[in-house]
Amino acid sequence: MKIVKLLLLSVVLLSCTDKGAEDMPATTQTTTSANNQSLTYLALGDSYTIGESVPAEQSFPYQLSAELNKLNYKVANPTIVARTGWTTDELIGAIKSRAITQKFDIVTLLIGVNNQYRHYDINTYRTEFVQLLNTALSYANGNAKHVFVLSIPDWGVTPFAAGQDANQIGNEIDAYNAINQQEATKAGVSYINITPISRVAKTDASLTAADGLHPSGKMYGQWVQLLKEQVVKNVPQ
Repeated sequence: MKIVKLLLLSVVLLSCTDKGAEDMPATTQTTTSANNQSLTYLALGDSYTIGESVPAEQSFPYQLSAELNKLNYKVANPTIVARTGWTTDELIGAIKSRAITQKFDIVTLLIGVNNQYRHYDINTYRTEFVQLLNTALSYANGNAKHVFVLSIPDWGVTPFAAGQDANQIGNEIDAYNAINQQEATKAGVSYINITPISRVAKTDASLTAADGLHPSGKMYGQWVQLLKEQVVKNVPQ
């Protein structure tokens, strides 16, 4: 049973054939002019950004756009560059291949869980995260107030981690988050610590999607409340 769960975990965390950037609805590629909207949004990341195992509208980028629109922000559907299983180097490669030239009013970045899962060199994570953060800043036209970094969730509390060392996973996630928080602070961008919310899933099954690993729409909604506060604080309507 342990071997089966580990194999399933590997498939869900590392698969690069699941829902991703190229598979998102065409509406993710729309521009401000096409929608007659005033603000554009770019979301960079991995499975946590595409909302693996939940409908697209329950992912945090779509929920954020919806929440901001309730406040009359008129945000276009998000442009998403993310795929299940991506590490920092894979996201860097995907951004280069997409060659998006548009600038955005809101840019979010959440990446690193697969670096931790694959036991990549954590120092390499810092180097590549800084590169991605600089890319995010470039897409935000150099405006640090319009870039938002989210911490990495702790998947060690999920059912799929059963039989593994949850404390070790948590400690490693904390080490990765220490890096992305330090670099976000240096860059002057907003940092949203959603990791404590992810750990509540240990005792609240409703916060985990049906795959037993990724967040449910309910958890993403809780992330969005924290993220929305920072967006409203830093991005004018």
